[in-house]
Amino acid sequence: MKIGEKLKKLRLSRGLTQEELAERTDLSRSFISQLESDKTSPSIETLEKILAALGTDLKHFFADFEEEKVVFKKEERVPVYDEPEGVKTEILMSGVEDKEIDPMLVTLEPGAETEEESYHEGSEFGYVIQGKVDLYLDGKRYRLKEGECFYFKADKKHYVKNAGKKKAVLLWIMID
Repeated sequence: MKIGEKLKKLRLSRGLTQEELAERTDLSRSFISQLESDKTSPSIETLEKILAALGTDLKHFFADFEEEKVVFKKEERVPVYDEPEGVKTEILMSGVEDKEIDPMLVTLEPGAETEEESYHEGSEFGYVIQGKVDLYLDGKRYRLKEGECFYFKADKKHYVKNAGKKKAVLLWIMID
């Protein structure tokens, strides 16, 4: 991607017009337009000024110049070790920094349960792909079956137990 194209995407993502960006940076609208169409190149000082007006800096602007990872293949999943017997957890998106969600695939054999997690920041979402589970929040039980989901703020002690006689599979997402 060219610098001008990236600047334009950043400006548009902030909801600014070229005129508004020009006013914030004390540059002309025509100069902003020429930058965005890659007809001219900014000095480092000018680029820093533009990026500051867009709420970022040189380091972050150039750090994410590499292609964004969109597809995460099954063979790239990372297993979580030290799980209780009968519980298998796989991290679905590995190698993604600064993500606001952490999706996992949790498989529970009949009668198996995850370890109780203590209070922490964020929220959690789960979708029962297969089977039946009991969700425990501060000791209160919620029964879910295939096709149902849950969402809660993680300010409660919580764990999940397979409530059925067959394997249960959950999509579990922790949200920062």
